[in-house]
Amino acid sequence: MVAAALPAQAASQDEKLKALRGRIEAMTAEVEKKEGSQREVRDALRDSERAISNANRALARLAAEAREVRADAARIAAQRGSLKGQISKREAGIERMLLAWSAGGAPDALRVALSGNDPAAIGRALHYFGHISRAAAAVLAEQRAAVAEIEQLASEAQSRADRLRAIEQASRADRDKVLREREARRRVLHSVAADIRKNRREIRVLKADEARLARLVEAIGRSEFSALKESFSALRGKLRLPVRGELTQRFGAPRGAAGTEAKGVFIRAPQGQPVRSIAKGQVVYADWMRGFGNLLIVDHGERYLSIYANNESLLKEPGDAVAPGEPIATTGSSGGNEETGLYFEMRHLGRAFDPLSWVKLK
Repeated sequence: MVAAALPAQAASQDEKLKALRGRIEAMTAEVEKKEGSQREVRDALRDSERAISNANRALARLAAEAREVRADAARIAAQRGSLKGQISKREAGIERMLLAWSAGGAPDALRVALSGNDPAAIGRALHYFGHISRAAAAVLAEQRAAVAEIEQLASEAQSRADRLRAIEQASRADRDKVLREREARRRVLHSVAADIRKNRREIRVLKADEARLARLVEAIGRSEFSALKESFSALRGKLRLPVRGELTQRFGAPRGAAGTEAKGVFIRAPQGQPVRSIAKGQVVYADWMRGFGNLLIVDHGERYLSIYANNESLLKEPGDAVAPGEPIATTGSSGGNEETGLYFEMRHLGRAFDPLSWVKLK
Protein backbone atom coordinates (compact mmCIF):
# COMPACT_ATOMS: atom_id res chain seq x y z
CA MET A 1 0.00 0.00 0.00
CA VAL A 2 2.80 2.43 0.94
CA ALA A 3 4.75 1.68 -2.25
CA ALA A 4 1.61 2.22 -4.32
CA ALA A 5 0.95 5.55 -2.60
CA LEU A 6 4.43 6.98 -3.38
CA PRO A 7 3.83 7.63 -7.13
CA ALA A 8 0.49 9.27 -6.27
CA GLN A 9 2.20 11.50 -3.69
CA ALA A 10 4.93 12.45 -6.17
CA ALA A 11 2.30 13.30 -8.80
CA SER A 12 0.42 15.38 -6.23
CA GLN A 13 3.61 17.29 -5.35
CA ASP A 14 4.26 17.97 -9.06
CA GLU A 15 0.73 19.30 -9.47
CA LYS A 16 1.14 21.54 -6.42
CA LEU A 17 4.45 22.87 -7.78
CA LYS A 18 2.89 23.59 -11.19
CA ALA A 19 -0.02 25.36 -9.50
CA LEU A 20 2.40 27.39 -7.36
CA ARG A 21 4.44 28.52 -10.36
CA GLY A 22 1.26 29.33 -12.23
CA ARG A 23 0.06 31.56 -9.37
CA ILE A 24 3.45 33.29 -9.22
CA GLU A 25 3.39 33.98 -12.98
CA ALA A 26 -0.15 35.36 -12.71
CA MET A 27 0.86 37.47 -9.72
CA THR A 28 3.90 38.85 -11.57
CA ALA A 29 1.74 39.73 -14.56
CA GLU A 30 -0.70 41.53 -12.25
CA VAL A 31 2.09 43.53 -10.62
CA GLU A 32 3.48 44.55 -14.03
CA LYS A 33 -0.02 45.47 -15.23
CA LYS A 34 -0.44 47.83 -12.30
CA GLU A 35 2.87 49.53 -13.10
CA GLY A 36 1.82 53.02 -14.06
CA SER A 37 5.10 54.49 -15.25
CA GLN A 38 6.33 54.19 -18.81
CA ARG A 39 8.90 51.58 -19.73
CA GLU A 40 12.38 52.72 -18.76
CA VAL A 41 15.50 52.31 -20.77
CA ARG A 42 16.77 49.91 -18.11
CA ASP A 43 14.28 47.35 -19.38
CA ALA A 44 16.60 46.86 -22.34
CA LEU A 45 18.83 44.92 -19.93
CA ARG A 46 16.12 42.43 -19.01
CA ASP A 47 16.52 39.89 -21.81
CA SER A 48 20.32 39.69 -21.66
CA GLU A 49 20.40 39.49 -17.84
CA ARG A 50 17.72 36.80 -17.80
CA ALA A 51 19.70 34.87 -20.43
CA ILE A 52 22.90 35.14 -18.36
CA SER A 53 21.06 33.85 -15.28
CA ASN A 54 19.50 30.92 -17.18
CA ALA A 55 22.79 29.96 -18.84
CA ASN A 56 24.66 30.02 -15.52
CA ARG A 57 21.95 27.90 -13.88
CA ALA A 58 22.33 25.38 -16.73
CA LEU A 59 26.11 25.46 -16.23
CA ALA A 60 25.70 24.68 -12.54
CA ARG A 61 23.51 21.69 -13.37
CA LEU A 62 25.96 20.45 -16.01
CA ALA A 63 28.83 20.78 -13.54
CA ALA A 64 26.93 18.65 -10.99
CA GLU A 65 26.18 16.03 -13.65
CA ALA A 66 29.84 16.02 -14.73
CA ARG A 67 30.90 15.34 -11.13
CA GLU A 68 28.51 12.37 -10.99
CA VAL A 69 29.79 11.00 -14.31
CA ARG A 70 33.41 11.32 -13.14
CA ALA A 71 32.55 9.50 -9.90
CA ASP A 72 30.94 6.68 -11.93
CA ALA A 73 33.98 6.52 -14.20
CA ALA A 74 36.30 6.25 -11.17
CA ARG A 75 34.18 3.43 -9.74
CA ILE A 76 34.26 1.55 -13.06
CA ALA A 77 38.04 2.02 -13.30
CA ALA A 78 38.46 0.57 -9.80
CA GLN A 79 36.30 -2.43 -10.71
CA ARG A 80 38.29 -3.00 -13.90
CA GLY A 81 41.56 -2.85 -11.97
CA SER A 82 40.29 -5.40 -9.45
CA LEU A 83 39.09 -7.72 -12.23
CA LYS A 84 42.40 -7.47 -14.07
CA GLY A 85 44.17 -8.60 -10.90
CA GLN A 86 41.82 -11.57 -10.55
CA ILE A 87 42.32 -12.50 -14.22
CA SER A 88 46.11 -12.42 -13.79
CA LYS A 89 45.86 -14.80 -10.82
CA ARG A 90 43.61 -17.19 -12.73
CA GLU A 91 45.98 -17.16 -15.72
CA ALA A 92 48.84 -18.14 -13.41
CA GLY A 93 46.70 -20.95 -11.97
CA ILE A 94 45.78 -22.23 -15.42
CA GLU A 95 49.44 -22.17 -16.41
CA ARG A 96 50.36 -24.28 -13.35
CA MET A 97 47.63 -26.79 -14.15
CA LEU A 98 48.76 -27.14 -17.75
CA LEU A 99 52.33 -27.70 -16.62
CA ALA A 100 51.18 -30.40 -14.18
CA TRP A 101 49.08 -31.97 -16.90
CA SER A 102 51.93 -32.08 -19.44
CA ALA A 103 54.42 -33.37 -16.84
CA GLY A 104 52.19 -36.28 -15.83
CA GLY A 105 51.02 -37.16 -19.33
CA ALA A 106 47.47 -37.65 -20.42
CA PRO A 107 45.88 -40.83 -18.91
CA ASP A 108 45.12 -42.99 -21.98
CA ALA A 109 42.82 -45.79 -20.69
CA LEU A 110 44.26 -48.69 -22.83
CA ARG A 111 47.87 -47.68 -22.08
CA VAL A 112 47.08 -47.58 -18.36
CA ALA A 113 45.38 -51.02 -18.48
CA LEU A 114 48.36 -52.67 -20.26
CA SER A 115 51.01 -50.97 -18.17
CA GLY A 116 51.02 -53.67 -15.49
CA ASN A 117 51.11 -51.04 -12.74
CA ASP A 118 49.36 -51.44 -9.39
CA PRO A 119 45.57 -50.98 -9.96
CA ALA A 120 45.34 -48.83 -6.81
CA ALA A 121 48.05 -46.51 -8.14
CA ILE A 122 46.27 -46.38 -11.48
CA GLY A 123 43.01 -45.37 -9.73
CA ARG A 124 44.76 -42.67 -7.80
CA ALA A 125 46.31 -41.31 -11.00
CA LEU A 126 42.98 -41.29 -12.81
CA HIS A 127 41.34 -39.55 -9.84
CA TYR A 128 44.16 -37.00 -9.75
CA PHE A 129 43.87 -36.21 -13.45
CA GLY A 130 40.09 -36.00 -13.17
CA HIS A 131 40.45 -33.50 -10.35
CA ILE A 132 42.86 -31.41 -12.43
CA SER A 133 40.47 -31.49 -15.40
CA ARG A 134 37.49 -30.33 -13.32
CA ALA A 135 39.52 -27.62 -11.62
CA ALA A 136 40.85 -26.42 -14.98
CA ALA A 137 37.32 -26.34 -16.43
CA ALA A 138 36.05 -24.32 -13.45
CA VAL A 139 38.93 -21.85 -13.65
CA LEU A 140 38.44 -21.44 -17.41
CA ALA A 141 34.71 -20.77 -16.87
CA GLU A 142 35.51 -18.12 -14.25
CA GLN A 143 38.09 -16.63 -16.59
CA ARG A 144 35.58 -16.37 -19.44
CA ALA A 145 33.04 -14.71 -17.09
CA ALA A 146 35.66 -12.25 -15.83
CA VAL A 147 36.74 -11.38 -19.38
CA ALA A 148 33.07 -10.80 -20.35
CA GLU A 149 32.56 -8.58 -17.28
CA ILE A 150 35.66 -6.51 -17.98
CA GLU A 151 34.50 -6.03 -21.58
CA GLN A 152 31.13 -4.81 -20.26
CA LEU A 153 32.88 -2.43 -17.85
CA ALA A 154 35.03 -1.17 -20.71
CA SER A 155 31.85 -0.47 -22.69
CA GLU A 156 30.36 1.36 -19.69
CA ALA A 157 33.56 3.37 -19.26
CA GLN A 158 33.44 4.37 -22.94
CA SER A 159 29.78 5.37 -22.54
CA ARG A 160 30.64 7.52 -19.49
CA ALA A 161 33.53 9.10 -21.38
CA ASP A 162 31.22 9.92 -24.32
CA ARG A 163 28.65 11.41 -21.91
CA LEU A 164 31.35 13.50 -20.20
CA ARG A 165 32.53 14.83 -23.58
CA ALA A 166 28.93 15.76 -24.42
CA ILE A 167 28.55 17.55 -21.08
CA GLU A 168 31.82 19.44 -21.60
CA GLN A 169 30.74 20.46 -25.11
CA ALA A 170 27.40 21.68 -23.75
CA SER A 171 29.23 23.55 -20.98
CA ARG A 172 31.50 25.25 -23.50
CA ALA A 173 28.45 26.23 -25.57
CA ASP A 174 26.72 27.67 -22.48
CA ARG A 175 29.87 29.52 -21.44
CA ASP A 176 30.10 31.01 -24.93
CA LYS A 177 26.46 32.03 -24.64
CA VAL A 178 27.11 33.70 -21.27
CA LEU A 179 30.06 35.61 -22.75
CA ARG A 180 27.97 36.74 -25.72
CA GLU A 181 25.13 37.86 -23.44
CA ARG A 182 27.57 39.72 -21.17
CA GLU A 183 28.97 41.52 -24.19
CA ALA A 184 25.43 42.41 -25.29
CA ARG A 185 24.71 43.64 -21.76
CA ARG A 186 27.86 45.80 -21.78
CA ARG A 187 26.79 47.34 -25.08
CA VAL A 188 23.34 48.15 -23.68
CA LEU A 189 24.82 49.56 -20.48
CA HIS A 190 27.22 51.70 -22.50
CA SER A 191 24.42 53.08 -24.64
CA VAL A 192 22.19 53.90 -21.67
CA ALA A 193 24.83 54.77 -19.06
CA ALA A 194 24.05 58.47 -19.15
CA ASP A 195 20.34 57.79 -18.79
CA ILE A 196 20.92 55.38 -15.90
CA ARG A 197 23.06 57.95 -14.04
CA LYS A 198 20.41 60.57 -14.64
CA ASN A 199 17.63 58.32 -13.41
CA ARG A 200 19.62 57.37 -10.33
CA ARG A 201 19.46 61.03 -9.31
CA GLU A 202 15.71 61.23 -9.69
CA ILE A 203 13.57 60.49 -6.67
CA ARG A 204 10.66 59.30 -8.78
CA VAL A 205 12.72 56.40 -10.14
CA LEU A 206 13.77 55.25 -6.67
CA LYS A 207 10.21 55.55 -5.41
CA ALA A 208 8.92 53.66 -8.43
CA ASP A 209 11.41 50.85 -7.78
CA GLU A 210 10.42 50.64 -4.10
CA ALA A 211 6.72 50.71 -4.93
CA ARG A 212 7.18 47.97 -7.50
CA LEU A 213 8.84 45.68 -4.97
CA ALA A 214 6.28 46.59 -2.31
CA ARG A 215 3.44 45.56 -4.62
CA LEU A 216 5.15 42.25 -5.31
CA VAL A 217 5.69 41.58 -1.59
CA GLU A 218 2.07 42.51 -0.90
CA ALA A 219 0.89 40.09 -3.60
CA ILE A 220 3.09 37.34 -2.10
CA GLY A 221 1.64 38.09 1.33
CA ARG A 222 -1.89 37.59 0.00
CA SER A 223 -0.96 34.17 -1.40
CA GLU A 224 -0.37 31.14 0.81
CA PHE A 225 2.74 29.84 -0.89
CA SER A 226 4.68 28.26 1.94
CA ALA A 227 3.54 25.54 4.33
CA LEU A 228 6.62 26.04 6.53
CA LYS A 229 6.02 25.55 10.23
CA GLU A 230 9.51 26.59 11.28
CA SER A 231 9.91 29.20 14.03
CA PHE A 232 11.90 31.73 12.02
CA SER A 233 11.58 34.39 14.72
CA ALA A 234 13.69 32.19 17.04
CA LEU A 235 16.65 32.75 14.69
CA ARG A 236 16.98 36.46 15.48
CA GLY A 237 20.61 37.29 16.17
CA LYS A 238 21.79 33.90 14.84
CA LEU A 239 21.66 34.47 11.07
CA ARG A 240 24.57 35.19 8.73
CA LEU A 241 24.60 37.64 5.87
CA PRO A 242 24.02 35.90 2.53
CA VAL A 243 27.36 36.92 0.99
CA ARG A 244 30.81 37.98 2.13
CA GLY A 245 31.71 41.54 1.20
CA GLU A 246 31.75 45.20 2.20
CA LEU A 247 28.64 46.88 3.58
CA THR A 248 28.35 50.05 1.49
CA GLN A 249 24.71 50.87 2.26
CA ARG A 250 22.85 50.34 5.51
CA PHE A 251 19.16 50.14 6.30
CA GLY A 252 17.59 53.60 6.57
CA ALA A 253 20.54 55.37 4.91
CA PRO A 254 19.73 58.09 2.34
CA ARG A 255 19.39 56.90 -1.24
CA GLY A 256 19.78 59.21 -4.19
CA ALA A 257 19.92 62.99 -4.28
CA ALA A 258 16.52 63.40 -2.65
CA GLY A 259 17.47 61.17 0.27
CA THR A 260 14.88 58.39 0.27
CA GLU A 261 15.61 55.81 2.95
CA ALA A 262 17.06 52.44 1.98
CA LYS A 263 14.81 49.51 2.83
CA GLY A 264 17.73 47.07 2.86
CA VAL A 265 21.51 46.81 2.77
CA PHE A 266 23.96 46.61 -0.12
CA ILE A 267 26.97 44.30 0.19
CA ARG A 268 29.69 45.04 -2.35
CA ALA A 269 31.35 41.83 -3.59
CA PRO A 270 33.09 40.55 -6.74
CA GLN A 271 30.90 39.28 -9.55
CA GLY A 272 29.88 35.63 -9.44
CA GLN A 273 30.22 35.04 -5.67
CA PRO A 274 27.71 32.56 -4.16
CA VAL A 275 24.66 34.13 -2.52
CA ARG A 276 23.37 31.82 0.24
CA SER A 277 19.93 31.52 1.78
CA ILE A 278 19.93 32.91 5.32
CA ALA A 279 17.64 30.11 6.56
CA LYS A 280 15.41 27.25 5.54
CA GLY A 281 12.60 28.30 3.24
CA GLN A 282 10.86 28.11 -0.12
CA VAL A 283 11.54 30.23 -3.19
CA VAL A 284 8.41 32.22 -4.04
CA TYR A 285 9.84 34.51 -6.72
CA ALA A 286 12.78 34.24 -9.11
CA ASP A 287 12.76 36.57 -12.12
CA TRP A 288 14.01 39.86 -13.47
CA MET A 289 12.41 43.05 -12.08
CA ARG A 290 13.04 46.61 -13.12
CA GLY A 291 15.26 48.39 -10.62
CA PHE A 292 16.35 45.14 -8.95
CA GLY A 293 17.58 43.01 -11.87
CA ASN A 294 17.57 39.26 -11.26
CA LEU A 295 15.53 39.11 -8.06
CA LEU A 296 14.88 36.14 -5.76
CA ILE A 297 12.56 36.01 -2.74
CA VAL A 298 12.48 33.25 -0.11
CA ASP A 299 9.54 32.63 2.25
CA HIS A 300 10.75 31.46 5.69
CA GLY A 301 7.35 31.01 7.35
CA GLU A 302 5.65 33.22 9.97
CA ARG A 303 5.20 35.80 7.15
CA TYR A 304 8.95 36.50 7.00
CA LEU A 305 10.61 37.03 3.60
CA SER A 306 14.25 37.50 2.58
CA ILE A 307 14.93 39.38 -0.67
CA TYR A 308 18.07 39.09 -2.82
CA ALA A 309 18.52 41.53 -5.74
CA ASN A 310 20.99 42.67 -8.44
CA ASN A 311 22.13 39.04 -8.88
CA GLU A 312 24.04 37.92 -11.95
CA SER A 313 22.38 34.48 -11.84
CA LEU A 314 19.41 32.89 -10.10
CA LEU A 315 20.18 29.25 -9.28
CA LYS A 316 16.71 28.37 -7.96
CA GLU A 317 13.19 28.54 -9.32
CA PRO A 318 9.79 29.26 -7.69
CA GLY A 319 8.70 26.34 -5.56
CA ASP A 320 12.21 25.11 -4.79
CA ALA A 321 12.94 24.33 -1.14
CA VAL A 322 16.22 25.75 0.15
CA ALA A 323 18.36 24.87 3.16
CA PRO A 324 20.27 27.28 5.40
CA GLY A 325 23.48 28.37 3.66
CA GLU A 326 22.52 26.79 0.32
CA PRO A 327 23.65 28.78 -2.77
CA ILE A 328 20.60 30.31 -4.42
CA ALA A 329 22.16 32.97 -6.68
CA THR A 330 25.43 34.65 -7.65
CA THR A 331 26.40 38.27 -7.11
CA GLY A 332 26.28 40.74 -9.98
CA SER A 333 25.07 44.17 -11.04
CA SER A 334 21.88 43.36 -12.91
CA GLY A 335 19.10 45.91 -13.17
CA GLY A 336 21.53 48.68 -14.08
CA ASN A 337 23.31 48.76 -10.72
CA GLU A 338 26.67 50.50 -10.96
CA GLU A 339 28.39 48.27 -8.36
CA THR A 340 28.64 44.51 -8.24
CA GLY A 341 27.35 42.83 -5.13
CA LEU A 342 24.03 42.03 -3.47
CA TYR A 343 21.09 44.18 -2.42
CA PHE A 344 19.46 42.38 0.54
CA GLU A 345 16.21 43.00 2.40
CA MET A 346 14.23 41.27 5.12
CA ARG A 347 10.50 41.84 5.56
CA HIS A 348 7.78 40.78 7.99
CA LEU A 349 4.12 41.22 7.10
CA GLY A 350 5.33 43.21 4.10
CA ARG A 351 7.28 45.76 6.17
CA ALA A 352 11.05 46.07 5.76
CA PHE A 353 13.26 45.96 8.86
CA ASP A 354 17.01 46.20 9.46
CA PRO A 355 18.64 42.86 8.53
CA LEU A 356 21.71 43.72 10.62
CA SER A 357 19.63 43.42 13.79
CA TRP A 358 19.10 39.73 12.95
CA VAL A 359 22.57 38.65 11.90
CA LYS A 360 25.89 37.89 13.58
CA LEU A 361 28.57 40.24 12.26
CA LYS A 362 32.25 39.32 12.51
